[in-house]
Amino acid sequence: MVKPTILKDGTTLKILGSAGLASAWYVVANGLLDGTAVGAVIPVFGAIAIATTVPLILQQRAAKKLIHDRYFSMSQRLDALSEHTCIKIVNADGKIIEVNDKMLELTGYDRDDLLNQPADVMYHEPTPGLIEEIRSTLERGESWEGETGLRAKDGRVVYTQATIMPVYDSSGNVAGSISVRTDVSNTKALIEERHTAQTLYELRDDVWIIDSDTETFNYMNRTAETRFDVTRGDYRGQSLVALHDTDDTTKIIEACRALKASGTSMTRFESNLMGVPVEVSIKFLSGAEFGGRYLILICDISARVEQEKQKSAFISTVSHELRSPLTSIKGAMGLLLSRSAGELPDKALSLLEIAHRNADRLILIINDILDLDKIANGEMEFDRQDTDLAALVREADQATAMLQQRFGMTVEMSGVDAPIPFYTDPNRFIQILTNLLSNAYKFSAPNSKILIEVKDAGGQMRISVTDEGQGIPAAEQHKIFTRFSDMTNSDRALKGGTGLGLNICKAIVETMGGTIGFDTQEGVGSTFYFYLPKATSRMKTLADASFRRSA
Repeated sequence: MVKPTILKDGTTLKILGSAGLASAWYVVANGLLDGTAVGAVIPVFGAIAIATTVPLILQQRAAKKLIHDRYFSMSQRLDALSEHTCIKIVNADGKIIEVNDKMLELTGYDRDDLLNQPADVMYHEPTPGLIEEIRSTLERGESWEGETGLRAKDGRVVYTQATIMPVYDSSGNVAGSISVRTDVSNTKALIEERHTAQTLYELRDDVWIIDSDTETFNYMNRTAETRFDVTRGDYRGQSLVALHDTDDTTKIIEACRALKASGTSMTRFESNLMGVPVEVSIKFLSGAEFGGRYLILICDISARVEQEKQKSAFISTVSHELRSPLTSIKGAMGLLLSRSAGELPDKALSLLEIAHRNADRLILIINDILDLDKIANGEMEFDRQDTDLAALVREADQATAMLQQRFGMTVEMSGVDAPIPFYTDPNRFIQILTNLLSNAYKFSAPNSKILIEVKDAGGQMRISVTDEGQGIPAAEQHKIFTRFSDMTNSDRALKGGTGLGLNICKAIVETMGGTIGFDTQEGVGSTFYFYLPKATSRMKTLADASFRRSA
C-alpha cells in the first residue's frame, strides 16, 4: 500500500530525494573535515540546509511548470474558441475595444470600423427593450443569452446565438462585457423554409412543382394530393399525363412547354380541371443548379364563375326588360320632334331634343351591356357574308354624320375608291368602326381632321382611324381596352360614352380572328387600327368543293 502512495505523491519523492542528498553531503563533508575545528559543524549544518532548500527549489520549479502547462492549455482553448466563434469585448463606457477575426469575417467590417464604436452599432433593428435588457442583466452580474441580428457592412442581416458575460475590475465592479457568438443564419433560414413549406402544404389552392426537363412532379401540396388521390411516394417522378390524362392536363403541359420555348417567365389562363373551373398560373424557374422547374398554382374559381353567371343573368334580364320600353319612348319622342302631333313651343322642343339624345345614349349602354354578356358567355353571333369593305367604311362614316357636325370634324378616306370584296359580318364590322370613329370625334380638337384608311396587308386587311387629338398619356395606355376605362384628359359626362366600346371592339375583332391596337403621341394624336383575316367566302368554298368533285 505504501509504494503506490510514494509513486503518486510528488512531494514525498522530493523529500526523500533531498534527504538522500543531505545524507550524502554529511558523509562526504565529515570525511573531508574530520579532525578540523569545523569538522563537526559544517557537515551537520550543510545537511540541514540541503534537506530544507532542495525541496523548496524543486517545488518552485514544479509550480512554474504547472502554471506554464495550465496557461498553455488555456491559451489553446482560447485560440480554439476564437477560431470557431465571434468574440467582441466592450469596456465600461459601452465602447468596443476588441473584436476577433471571426467577427470581422462574418460581418465584413475592418477592425478600425468597429473599435471605439458603441456596442449596439452592429445590432440590426433590435426589438424594443433588448439593449436595456442586456445591460440590466450584466449589471446584476449575470450572463445574457439569446438570438441577435447583426447588421453587416454590406447591409446583410446576420443572425447569431450570443452569450454575453460581464467582466469585472480588481474591485469586483462590472467593467464591461465579453460576447461570444455563433452564426445561426443558415439554421434560421432552414427553419423559415420549413415554415414556408408547411404553409404551402396547407394552402387551399393546388401547388405543383414540375421538372421542366423530365416533366415529372417534384412536389404537390395537400390539396393537389387530394385532387389526384396520391401520396408523396406515388407522385414523385410521375408525369402529369400519367396521373391524369385528359385535355385539361394536356393544356397545362402545353402552356409549360410554350413558356420554356418562348423564354417568357409567366402565364395565366382559365381552364377546367377534372370538371372544376380553375385559374392556372404557371411560373417558369430556370436554374443551372437544380435545372428548370415549373411552379404551377391552381385556384378553384367555381364560386366566382357561379356568381358571374348569376350576375350576368340578372344584367341580361334587366337590360332586355329596359330596352323594349325605352325603344318605345324614343320612338314617341321622335314622332313629337318630327311635328307629327303638331307644332311645339321652342322651349319644349329643346327639352325634347335633350331627352331624345339621352334615350339614344341609354339604348347604346344597354346594347353594350348585352354585348358584354354575350361575349362573356360565348354567345355572340356572327353573320359572315360576302360584302364590299369600301361600302361598309362609307356606311360607318354616314352613321356617325351627326357626330361630325356636332364636333365640327372633317373626314378623309383612303383606300376605298374601288370596291373591296371581303367576307365578314357587316354589322359587327360597322360596330367596330363606328366605335373607333366616335372616340376620334370626341377626343379630337375642334375643326380638326380624321383619316379613315384601308390597306391590304397580305393575308389581312388593315383598317385604321387617325385623329389629331390630345393623344393618350403613357401612364394610362395600359388600360385602353379594359372595361370602363376613363382617361384623365377625357370628360365622359360632357362627351358621352360608357367606357365599354373599346373593350367590346377588342372582343369582336379577336373573335373574328383579328388583332387590334393603337399608336399615339401625346399632344399630336392617335391611330387606332385593327386587322381582319381575308377569310374565304362560303360561296367560293362551296364552288371550289363542287368543282373538285366534278373533276
